[in-house]
Amino acid sequence: MKIYVLRLGHRSTRDKRITTHVGLIARALGADGIIISGDRDDKVVKSLEKVVELWGGPFEIQYVEDWYGLIKRLNKDRWEIIHLTVYGLPIQDLIDSIRGSDRDKLVVVGAGKVPRVVYELSDWNVAVSSQPHSECGSLAVFLDRFFQGRELSKEFKGWKLKVIPQTRGKKVVKSES
Repeated sequence: MKIYVLRLGHRSTRDKRITTHVGLIARALGADGIIISGDRDDKVVKSLEKVVELWGGPFEIQYVEDWYGLIKRLNKDRWEIIHLTVYGLPIQDLIDSIRGSDRDKLVVVGAGKVPRVVYELSDWNVAVSSQPHSECGSLAVFLDRFFQGRELSKEFKGWKLKVIPQTRGKKVVKSES
């Protein structure tokens, strides 16, 4: 099963850091890749590609202009579409059913106002909280609940840099290859 995150409605003048953080969270917490839609922003794509180059992968970064066509195609290919929204049903009521399916998954997180059709095309409209919060937070909680913490010990391949956990201080090692 694959899990990709769709960052819907990226605005290059406003969302650089948040979209980059969505990608970092997706990678660190077990997703197979991120698909960015909205304004084409090569700086964000290059920034995420640099993280994969230095810290390992695999993790795929894509840009698509036609997010609607992407969702329709993935729906047709039997992917589950999971839309993270404050207006959805509580994650604690849905996560076991979502995790129980072996279908590939597209997790949608919006930047601006998400078009109504996304709610209608989604298999699941999932709320991490019914209070205002960040898409970064909702994605992190969703992936952690989905993987049940297993993603926290994921080993990345092809890394050039790696953090060695310490009680105090910082230790980063470089790959010998």
